[in-house]
Amino acid sequence: MIDVLVVDDDFRVAEINAEYVGKVPGFRVAARAHSAAQAMATLERHRLDLVLLDHFLPDETGLCLVRRMRQLGHHTDVIMVTSASDVATVQAAMRHGALHYLVKPFTFAGLRAKLDSYATLRRTVDRAAGAAGEESAGQNQDQVDRIFAALRTELPSRHSVPTAELIRDVLHEADHPLSAHEVADRTGLSRSTAQRYLRLLEQSGRLRLTLRYGETGRPEHRYAWAV
Repeated sequence: MIDVLVVDDDFRVAEINAEYVGKVPGFRVAARAHSAAQAMATLERHRLDLVLLDHFLPDETGLCLVRRMRQLGHHTDVIMVTSASDVATVQAAMRHGALHYLVKPFTFAGLRAKLDSYATLRRTVDRAAGAAGEESAGQNQDQVDRIFAALRTELPSRHSVPTAELIRDVLHEADHPLSAHEVADRTGLSRSTAQRYLRLLEQSGRLRLTLRYGETGRPEHRYAWAV
């Protein structure tokens, strides 16, 4: 499980954000904080994986908190969740190491997309770390490319989050890897649409691709959700 600290000065908003996090498989809310001081005290007491961090806090800004976290050796990952959308704040968040930036108000689907992307990034990094020292230079470059690809959470303009989630759910429920034809049948999508999404999700590291050879010798691509 990925343990999350939700930080927001508004108690109601913090509760809503926590409820959203609790709905995403693989994530759980370990604590809530309503000020930078509370957040830092929580980080000192508990080992956490991720902070959902508001920028406008009563005692200092979220970005000041991130800077202080790094200075004190806290490497907990950060996703900014804030109404601040000016370019300067966004750029500063990037420079301080925030992995994603979600502008309020947002939907559950918007937050879930960021959390799913973060989970994919962790899996990609873990797989790369496990293979360290065992791969050739070219393969290591491929691992690095996958890590950076996992940071790209937004789907291209011709793709939709609900369709990607439909494919994810079908693959989650399957007890074996599926072909594009099987995914199309189970989702009701056309085969070309299923193939397009499967290719995109595989390139971003969300899917594992395997090949199955039949009697003709031509391999069939089969897909499973990365776990």
